[in-house]
Amino acid sequence: QVQLVESGGGLVQAGGSLRLSCVASSRTFSGYVMGWFRQAPGKEREFVATISWNGGDIAYADSVKGRFTISRDNAKNTMWLQMNNLRPEDTAEYFCAGGRQEYDYWGQGTQVTVSS
Repeated sequence: QVQLVESGGGLVQAGGSLRLSCVASSRTFSGYVMGWFRQAPGKEREFVATISWNGGDIAYADSVKGRFTISRDNAKNTMWLQMNNLRPEDTAEYFCAGGRQEYDYWGQGTQVTVSS
């Protein structure tokens, strides 16, 4: 069983930046596809970004493209989401997830709140 722990959330003004981290408890992380998802109050969980095991393939939701950057360091069992030019509509609980082919493992989430 792999545990994923997110950190880095907080309260920021619109236009500001935050960097989320996701640390995995196992080196099997290096073989996992990883992703970030978010869920705003009253809304369904939505995809934000994904990165392949070696970082060679990356994809973003249209809503964050050009503002967010996903990255990983397999030597550190860590994935990041750099979020720039944040908007109030980015307010949500952010979750990291990973697995061999599907997102089998999920973190507990970290709250991001963007004030206008």
